[in-house]
Amino acid sequence: MNINKLKIGEFSRLSRVTVRALRHYEKIGLLVPEIVDRQSGYRYYTVAQLQKMQSIVKLKGLGYSLEEIGQLWDDSSHCPSLESLRKKIVECEDELELLRRRHAELSSMIASQTKIEQMEKIFMDSLPAITVASYRAVIPSYEDLGRLCYETIGPEMAKAGCECEEPEYCFTFEHGGYREKDVDIEYCEKVKQRRADTASIKFKELPAVPKAVCMKVYGPYDALRQSYLDLFAWIEEQGLKVCAPPRANYVHGAWDQDNPADWLTVIQIPVE
Repeated sequence: MNINKLKIGEFSRLSRVTVRALRHYEKIGLLVPEIVDRQSGYRYYTVAQLQKMQSIVKLKGLGYSLEEIGQLWDDSSHCPSLESLRKKIVECEDELELLRRRHAELSSMIASQTKIEQMEKIFMDSLPAITVASYRAVIPSYEDLGRLCYETIGPEMAKAGCECEEPEYCFTFEHGGYREKDVDIEYCEKVKQRRADTASIKFKELPAVPKAVCMKVYGPYDALRQSYLDLFAWIEEQGLKVCAPPRANYVHGAWDQDNPADWLTVIQIPVE
């Protein structure tokens, strides 16, 4: 590389401007190679032109158009006037205001769409009176619920002589509210008839629930917390009152779906 004259590729690397852009600048007369080899016809940039290229890049970053930059160099001022700089500040303020309005409108659309999607997942239902067999335990987290069901609860219910009612209906109550760890949970399974209590399995009658706000939630159980919060907020907006502990009805889970994304839980909150 001749330090006094630079081919377009060399100038492109040093100035960090694409060859395509350099050819455009040459075409509009903004930055034309200074040296022309008379024998070969090759055109070369000079090291001194790197400074001008840096100035062009900086002015572009400040919002000046190529036409405006060209005018600055034609006037030999090479530097924007105070009036020009103040004008650019006003343009920046206008652009900021436009961006703020756009941001507000986009946020409003997101909120509206989110509300629509939530309403599509929310439905009202009634819950019949049932007999359930229940098992209460403190588990480390919701991730342990699936293993607890098929390793412990299932065998214990079989020992107690439980016969599940069709269609199957199993759900949990959370004692002491939602917790991410050390969850005090009561697992309930609808059964055909009441049996004698055992050390771990208790039978109880649950009354009918005339009205329950429900929401379908797909995914692993750690997604339930936000769904609960969204559903409680919706209930409050509708002027309803929670009248019994919420239920998490496990329709599909680790026992029949390998992919946690396919787990389906229906949150059921009795209201009046």
